[in-house]
Amino acid sequence: MKMNKNSNSPNRKISSDIKINIDVRCDIINFGRRKFTDIIKKTAIKFGLKNAIINFAVVDDAEIVIINRQFLGKSKITDVISFDLSDDNKKVFDIAVNAQLAQRQAEIKKHNDQAELMLYCLHGLLHQLGFDDLTTAEAAKMHKTEDKILEEFGYGKVFSGQ
Repeated sequence: MKMNKNSNSPNRKISSDIKINIDVRCDIINFGRRKFTDIIKKTAIKFGLKNAIINFAVVDDAEIVIINRQFLGKSKITDVISFDLSDDNKKVFDIAVNAQLAQRQAEIKKHNDQAELMLYCLHGLLHQLGFDDLTTAEAAKMHKTEDKILEEFGYGKVFSGQ
C-alpha cells in the first residue's frame, strides 16, 4: 500500500537535514534509539524544522541539578532543561532529560518509564519549537500536543495518564 506523501502518519519517510545525537550518561532506562530518533525527527519536521542538530543528554538527578544551577540559578531536580544554541546557519538545540526522575514518575503514575522519558524529550523539543507552559492555557495546549504525539507512536496519553 502506498502512503500519501502529505500524510501525517508517524510511519511515513521524511527527508530532512536533522541530526539527532543522544548522550546517555544515566542508563537506567532502556529505550530504542531508532524509535526515539524517529519520534524526535518527525515531530521537529511536523512543526516546521528542516535543518537542525538536536542533542539530548540523558542524565541523573545530580547532573540535572548541576545544569539547573549553572544555567538557570536553581539548585533543584527537574525533568528537562533545553537550550537554543542556534546561529544564522542552523538550529542547534541541547536538551537534558532526567532519567532518574522519569523512572520514579513512571512508577508513581503506573506507566512505562520509556514513555515518561519520551515525554520529557518531547517537552524540551516543543519548548524549542515555540511552545510554552507559563500560563494554564499554554500548558494545556503543550501537554495535549505531547500526549497526541505520544499516542501516535504507541505510548498512549502519558501526561494526562489516560
